[in-house]
Amino acid sequence: MAESVGLPFGAYIVVTDVVSPDAGLLAGTAVVWLLIAIRKIVSGSVSSLLMISALVLTVQTVVAISTGYMWMFQLQFPLANLAMCVVFARTAPTGKPLVAQLAEEVVALKQPDTHHPGLHRFFQGVTWFWAGLFLLLTLGMSFMMVTEPYKLFMLLSSAVTIGLTLVGAAICVVWFLAVVRRLGLRLRFSAVLSPRAQGPRTRLYVPSAWTYRALRA
Repeated sequence: MAESVGLPFGAYIVVTDVVSPDAGLLAGTAVVWLLIAIRKIVSGSVSSLLMISALVLTVQTVVAISTGYMWMFQLQFPLANLAMCVVFARTAPTGKPLVAQLAEEVVALKQPDTHHPGLHRFFQGVTWFWAGLFLLLTLGMSFMMVTEPYKLFMLLSSAVTIGLTLVGAAICVVWFLAVVRRLGLRLRFSAVLSPRAQGPRTRLYVPSAWTYRALRA
């Protein structure tokens, strides 16, 4: 949220007030690409979702500055959410739902090589859930873009995005814990050696040795 919305939007607001709206658009776009460069240097990889956001923002900024129509810049918000919806929906019915990949990247939830079918169905369902959430954001932002003035739209779109993301994350956490309990799985933390950090770090994973055994009293 900070990378794709908070920092670029903050840079846009500050630079727009100090310099001009066009300079603000350029500053917001530059911040996104700077974050991508930092991620690439530090971790060696960049989230596909952040790349989508950066590409859409770049295109909309170029179009907005070249045409002088600010609504072209606003359009990137519903378009970005629509792209997210498509990405999540596209992977949901496959063997590698996007939420499972993000869980391993973001919270180091490492699954065993042979996936538990119940856990796999959970990740598929949660991926569909996020696809629907991004579709809801697309429709909501499209409506606000038509009905609200520019600055109010920017504030509302940020607030709505953050609010729905937090609610969605909370629902997923409760959902995940319920599924783990129902399937009789256990989670534990284990220190592993990071290939880049040259030191131990804590990762959350499902131990393959006893992942699929039901818990017994």
